[in-house]
Amino acid sequence: MTHPTPATDGQNGFRPTRPMPQVPFPQVPFEPERGPVRGPAPEPGGAQGHVPDQAPAPASPGPAAAPAAAPKKPGRDRYLDLLRSIALVRVVCYHLFGWAWLTILFPSMGVMFALAGSLMARSLNRPALGVIRGRIRRLLPPMWAFSVVVLALMFFGGWNPGKDPDNGGTWGWISLVNYFFPVGAPSFPWHLGSSAGLLEDTWPSQAAGPLWYLRAYLWFVIASPLLLWAFRKVPWATLLAPLALTAVVGTGIVTIPGETGNAVTDFCVYGSCWVLGFAHHEGMLAKVPRYLAVSCSAIVMAFGLWWASGHLGPDGWDLNDIPLAQATWSFGFVVILLQYSPSWQQLPGRLAKWDPLITLSNNRAVTIYLWHNMLIMATVPIIDLAYNLPFMDDARWSGALDSTYMLWMFVLTWPLIALAVVGTGWIEDLAAKRSPRLWPDGTKGRKGTRGGRSRKG
Repeated sequence: MTHPTPATDGQNGFRPTRPMPQVPFPQVPFEPERGPVRGPAPEPGGAQGHVPDQAPAPASPGPAAAPAAAPKKPGRDRYLDLLRSIALVRVVCYHLFGWAWLTILFPSMGVMFALAGSLMARSLNRPALGVIRGRIRRLLPPMWAFSVVVLALMFFGGWNPGKDPDNGGTWGWISLVNYFFPVGAPSFPWHLGSSAGLLEDTWPSQAAGPLWYLRAYLWFVIASPLLLWAFRKVPWATLLAPLALTAVVGTGIVTIPGETGNAVTDFCVYGSCWVLGFAHHEGMLAKVPRYLAVSCSAIVMAFGLWWASGHLGPDGWDLNDIPLAQATWSFGFVVILLQYSPSWQQLPGRLAKWDPLITLSNNRAVTIYLWHNMLIMATVPIIDLAYNLPFMDDARWSGALDSTYMLWMFVLTWPLIALAVVGTGWIEDLAAKRSPRLWPDGTKGRKGTRGGRSRKG
């Protein structure tokens, strides 16, 4: 059988291949943000509200007044946690099925960058150098574990970076540094092995796909002190400048060649979403009337779809191939999400039953994002074993498996992700200077108190 090829989420830096139309195999940004816990925003006029300047009313006889309720302890903003979990699930589904409309339904990368920006703004109340160092420390060890496995598989398959057609010679070896500190794009072979082998022969490009996100995230973290300073001085100019730059570098008006151009384009496309995180944390969005914010966002999003309609890429309406459409649609979408941000301390109603999985996915966002694309591909040899069963000689059974192949891949991907969480997720705890945990879904903390979940500050 022909193995399908997984998709990658955009991203200019890695020339992704797309799902093949034959037998269903799919295509790969944390966002995984491992920042400090963000407490709910204080309510205006709360415990320290205005006290009228008048004589107090005489106390009436009767039972003593009940003591004032103690203020709530800051904890996780469960609404933001929910958004991050939805974004991760959408990324997995997109990379598996390659459906272009998912980039419109929920622009995951813009959402994750905005959440990361909000957490970064909160952390920058502390000295900037220490915050940047802490963010990098939490990011790199999980990436190192992933990179060691990927590089070992590529070297075992016979890859020689010195003979890489894109980065040959000494530069091919030097570019391996990006597997351990993602300041640029890592080198990798576009084809390794055989198309009839255990994995489809483009697997290295799919494995390296997530690293574009870590590169963009790293540069946003490094630039955040300057961006936050600029935002506090000239908020609207800082917020909208990345959109204007995207209109220049993302439309061909100015072309920056190579990986430098890809990195600059990524920075511009998602820069406004990152700064929207600042605006959310600083309370700027709350000052804008909701009807005005939603109306303006709808106009910006409509422009994004209009632009996309005249600049469709090789995969049609996939916004990852249309930078200006991606930037404007993501920007408007995120504004609306953050305008309606309820800042839950607990998930309400029926959402409460998803609390353990949402907690787990937020505690292991880096692990899930890094490994999921390889794990999607790993489902193929597992499912192919079913073709060796005796009854699969019957065309009806083999045809049934062919027609449901993608469904089985979807089903198998999640147990494999769970294994990755157990097997390597604890590295995220060590990177954050916490005791390692195999399955941090918050259930132990809830047995005593809801405040029992570990902080990630």
